Amino acid sequence: MALLQIAEPGQSSAPHEHRIAIGIDLGTTHSLVATMRSGQAKVLPDEQGRVLLPSIVYYGAPLSYGEEAKPFITQDPKNTIVSVKRFMGRSQADIKFQHPYELVGEANEMPAFQTHAGAKTPVEISADILKQLKIRAEKSIEQPINGAVITVPAYFDEAQRQATRDAAQLAGLNVLRLLNEPTAAAVAYGLDQESTLTTDRNYVIYDLGGGTFDVSILRFSKGVFEVLATGGHTALGGDDLDRLIVKWAKQQLNIDTLSDIEYAHFMVAARRAKEQLSDAASVELELPNHQLALDRPTFERIIQVALDHSISVCKRVIRDAKLELTDIHNVVLVGGSTRSYAVQQAVARFFEQTPLCSINPDEVVAIGAAITADQLIGNIKDGSLLLDVTPLSLGLETMGGLVERLISRNTAIPVARRQEFTTYQDGQTAMLIHVVQGERDLVEHCRSLGRFVLHGIPPMTAGQARIEVTFQVDADGLLAVSAKETTSGVEARIDIKPSYGLADQDMQRLLLEGFEYAAQDKELRHLQETKVEAQRELEALEQALKADQHLLEASQLDALENARTALQAQLETQDIKAIEQAVEQLKIYSDAFAAIRMNRHIDHALKGTKLDDWSNSTSE
Repeated sequence: MALLQIAEPGQSSAPHEHRIAIGIDLGTTHSLVATMRSGQAKVLPDEQGRVLLPSIVYYGAPLSYGEEAKPFITQDPKNTIVSVKRFMGRSQADIKFQHPYELVGEANEMPAFQTHAGAKTPVEISADILKQLKIRAEKSIEQPINGAVITVPAYFDEAQRQATRDAAQLAGLNVLRLLNEPTAAAVAYGLDQESTLTTDRNYVIYDLGGGTFDVSILRFSKGVFEVLATGGHTALGGDDLDRLIVKWAKQQLNIDTLSDIEYAHFMVAARRAKEQLSDAASVELELPNHQLALDRPTFERIIQVALDHSISVCKRVIRDAKLELTDIHNVVLVGGSTRSYAVQQAVARFFEQTPLCSINPDEVVAIGAAITADQLIGNIKDGSLLLDVTPLSLGLETMGGLVERLISRNTAIPVARRQEFTTYQDGQTAMLIHVVQGERDLVEHCRSLGRFVLHGIPPMTAGQARIEVTFQVDADGLLAVSAKETTSGVEARIDIKPSYGLADQDMQRLLLEGFEYAAQDKELRHLQETKVEAQRELEALEQALKADQHLLEASQLDALENARTALQAQLETQDIKAIEQAVEQLKIYSDAFAAIRMNRHIDHALKGTKLDDWSNSTSE
């Protein structure tokens, strides 16, 4: 069984037409492309028979890609860009790991690399890598390529996903969909082949690549794949294991700092040693002017901090999915870094079972992407449905700096949510829509995604206008927000395209703080909601006094003013009970004032009305 066809608008094909689509794994360390041939997903090699394209571009003479660019890592590191995926959708201020590059641009913007070929953004460099894969596919298939599915880490936020889509479009690819890497792995393993089972099946996809780590829990039930929960770290991968080895080597050799050339040599030696330790008990680090032995126990101790971090993410995702370890039926290993025996042992120990790694972990994601691409282009007509989820909650700011969540994290996508809001002040003709992302109840603790203003609201009494706000997350995980005033039909919208992504520590902070401060946030929300309601009471009273203050006697007015002053003073505090008591005290006098106003207006309305008028109106 394959995937159910979910053709995007304008991408459906005639029943007799077989169109060509490709799946691309745009990886941190390596990238590759696959397609469907004779009903089987095949990874496409280059002219030398190599399926892996190192994600490296050398901007020098000659311009080189992949294997041809590798030698320049140690010869000219400033102009040889590696692991560009770690820079995608990030601001310069977010990039805190060591690198040999000269970055240019503002601190709060995605930087550019200063090279011999000029300034190159991460999007442009990724586009150059994608172009090479596109050329490889065109030469191999010898037919026009109609579309591509490109995989991204499940934990990529909107900015990182948008940067990936922009790179693909710059490379001349028709993007059918951005697919989460763990989801692609599930498709590649054909986990839907277990559809004959009557019970639900839960799978963990443990994806440790060159620069990112993802773990997802998928449930297969009645022909439907659903991602129950997802988590990860956008800056944890094989590169980080290499950096830990380099750090250890520097300590052993009493080296404080390394030049860019030396650092490049150390990283290459660390990566080679890590790979060799999967087969050997001990290896020699091939360092310039130094000899250093590294054995398995030492290697395991060096990288333990990274492995512990990955296991802690696994624990959190299992908790999010409301499952126990005994509920997990299979664990699938994905990503080149899972070749390491140390990683495999750590996963096996935690999940208490042998993980699946029969498909080449470097190729499994591209294979799943190719199967999905073939389905989306219209060549596969039936199968199972695949549902991805949002990694973080999405909402907007309401009065008092509170967050109103419209889409909770781990909601299946694509999804649309609609909710009505209203105006806060009389005569309000515009409304600021502030879109935020995060798990906390106050805007100041969440990440701002964007703002836009809905103009042209008809002036009405506060609370009468009806503003319909719609959040739409497409299959790529990209967010669009629209707002419409229902009586006049005026509308405004925004496609969320932040200029940079979340820093890895910010991504972790948003999630962890959501759990850690849940009780505190509940109290803060209650406090802010109480203050907002009190403020509304004060504003309504102020409008009433402007219109009918003359109806009150001096003693009544004094009592009302004293109660109002007392409430205003309590609003400066954080004491919820005191504020509530002040509101109740004010209501004693404001309700009496409201009764006087109502009686006066009724008397005014009935003034001059004859009894015959009432008799005639009731008889009709």
